[in-house]
Amino acid sequence: MRKISEYLFLSGLGGCLYYSFELLFRGFSHWSMFLLGGLSLVFCTVQAQLTRWVDPLWIQIIRCTVFVVSLEFITGIIFNKWLGFTIWDYSDQPLQLFGQICLPFAVLFSGLCACGILIGGYLGFWLFQEIRPSPHFL
Repeated sequence: MRKISEYLFLSGLGGCLYYSFELLFRGFSHWSMFLLGGLSLVFCTVQAQLTRWVDPLWIQIIRCTVFVVSLEFITGIIFNKWLGFTIWDYSDQPLQLFGQICLPFAVLFSGLCACGILIGGYLGFWLFQEIRPSPHFL
């Protein structure tokens, strides 16, 4: 039951943070971005806990960025292409794929993933008695 509470808390926090981030920088968002942010923070936290913080932070950032960009691509195909919501379109960005993902935003997401890994790790430790985060870079 404790894990369910932890995942619900992290999911809600990640959703609120990402939704707010989009409102601040884009002026609008979509409820699917709340879900995307929530799943992303849960993943960033759980991958570090499962590996017991053994992997260097840069490897965790790559792992989480691949997850987030993949999730963004899937979400974009479903909501933007299939359902026609046109929530975002990266067609004018360099190194984009079907207008749903692009390299510049993948780099931005890697920074958000680094924050998510650390925030999730320390919140898990402080609030849910998870192992103490021990991030290292090498």
